Amino acid sequence: MKKIGIFMADGCEEIEGLTVVDVVRRAGIAIDMISITGKKEVAGAHGITFAADVLAEEADFDSYDGIVLPGGMPGTLNLGKHEIVKKVITSYAAGGKLTAAICAAPSVLGENGILEGKHAVSYPGFEEKLLGARVGAEKVAVDGNIVTSRGMGTAIEFAMAIVKWLDSQADIDAMEANIMYFK
Repeated sequence: MKKIGIFMADGCEEIEGLTVVDVVRRAGIAIDMISITGKKEVAGAHGITFAADVLAEEADFDSYDGIVLPGGMPGTLNLGKHEIVKKVITSYAAGGKLTAAICAAPSVLGENGILEGKHAVSYPGFEEKLLGARVGAEKVAVDGNIVTSRGMGTAIEFAMAIVKWLDSQADIDAMEANIMYFK
């Protein structure tokens, strides 16, 4: 069974993080919410507090097939400063594992040299931080093992792209119909 992790930082965009968790679990793929706060409680950017599954210091990163970074402020800044986050995304990207980020969080990939020569998207105004990328404007960009997306309004499509990357046989149309998602 495939399994991924999603880093959760104080100040993350709740919809971007929790939508990914929900859609991935509906697809039958395991996902751990990984707190970088030093405690399982994470406070989102809009005052929604939730509990992560595991602390970054205790996570078994060898067990994951991919990693996801939700955006939001100051969540993206918190992710970008965290040494475990930087180590994991660099290792996963180089090793061909899924490395995904949405909204402002693709900037963390860019600042760590992961987007060099890759097609990527981000929240408007963060394009200059996608260092080395071929920047697009579509809702979701998939380039090899790198998946990026624009923001909260693209969270479902981002999550579906992650599912499709992890399980090429996933019936995305059926999943979208099941959750009443209309493009």
